[in-house]
Amino acid sequence: MKDHAKGFLSLVEEALKDIPEVDVYQIKDRLDKGDNLNLIDVREDNEWDLGRIPTAIHLGKGIIERDIESVAKNREMELILYCQGGFRSALAAESLKKMGYKNVYSMSGGFGTWAGNEFPISK
Repeated sequence: MKDHAKGFLSLVEEALKDIPEVDVYQIKDRLDKGDNLNLIDVREDNEWDLGRIPTAIHLGKGIIERDIESVAKNREMELILYCQGGFRSALAAESLKKMGYKNVYSMSGGFGTWAGNEFPISK
């Protein structure tokens, strides 16, 4: 894992024991096939403003628990969360699971890997 604080990485590792991951290639393939994905970008506002995955909505990690019910009333729907590297999205996904959401995923590699592969970006 990246060079982050040990306490933060411990939280992420613990969350990933319970949160399934999907990778950027799976998401790109599903979008190319026309799947209607519920992509949620949990990055900060300034990160979102620089670019995002097309069709994603923005609910930053700091407000996702407060605002998720306004966009995802059905706790059975598939939700795919991403951040820059896949760590914050794992923590946010863990929170949603604790709130009763059943099909929550974290996108491993995050937007950094998405952009690094030169996949489509909206601004």
